[in-house]
Amino acid sequence: MKVSDLLKDDKVTLSMEVFPPKTTTAFESVNKAVKEISALKPDFISVTYGAGGGTSEHTVKLAKDIKKEYGVSSMAHLTCVSSTRETVQNQIKLMQEAGIENVLALRGDIPSETEFPLPGQFHYASDLVKEIKSIAPEMCIGGACYPEGHPEALNKTDDILHIKKKVEEGCEFLTTQMFFDNSIFYNYLYRLREAGVMVPVIAGIMPITRKKQVERSIQLSGCCVPARFKSIVDWFGDNPAKMKQAGIAYATDQIIDLIANGITHVHIYTMNDPEVAAGIQRNLSEIIGK
Repeated sequence: MKVSDLLKDDKVTLSMEVFPPKTTTAFESVNKAVKEISALKPDFISVTYGAGGGTSEHTVKLAKDIKKEYGVSSMAHLTCVSSTRETVQNQIKLMQEAGIENVLALRGDIPSETEFPLPGQFHYASDLVKEIKSIAPEMCIGGACYPEGHPEALNKTDDILHIKKKVEEGCEFLTTQMFFDNSIFYNYLYRLREAGVMVPVIAGIMPITRKKQVERSIQLSGCCVPARFKSIVDWFGDNPAKMKQAGIAYATDQIIDLIANGITHVHIYTMNDPEVAAGIQRNLSEIIGK
């Protein structure tokens, strides 16, 4: 099923993200986690592409298995950094052959040692959206957005202009980068709508269940960590079991607040942890009807 069809009404959807193994030898353990997460029957599962496309071969395989073996709609990520048009076209062809209907078009992180962009490479995610739309018009294309602004954007206004460009090129929905303060998301959604970006926006929630994740998350996304959450990490961070429970509770609280404020589409960055995914879903069982 196309993600755009899932997002057409106000029914609450809960989707989840998994990532493929970095090596072929690790595929079995990752596949076990993906199987358990699929058993929760989220509305769809997205599969990441990996830095520089390093895990691209596993992305398509996992997305295919999720759909055909486990009966859950899937979406494959596709990054264009360091990729030529030929590489992208080949990857789209593999997705089509695998029966994958949904793709999340991303620029991706630029390797520090890479000159960017090189001739024949894509500069922005909007370029990738345009390319996918031209060669695979039947595909449902999603994109990323950044409630606190893309780290490389000149300013928040410029960042939203780039988002608007992606939508104009054919992006049908957006999924946010993680955020820990819902008020930031609400303000961002208002600014998107004010700018004329009217496609569905899925709120991306990252359950922080280990102390070291906090620093890593800030480094990658530049997101704000509220004082309330810092207190939770300070108090429970040195006890793994307590921190996991507290992290699940905090993410659940975020999602409940989102739904209570009319945000019906939520995406969980599971970090391939079925226990975390199941814990959140269990906490929301009556609210989402699962």
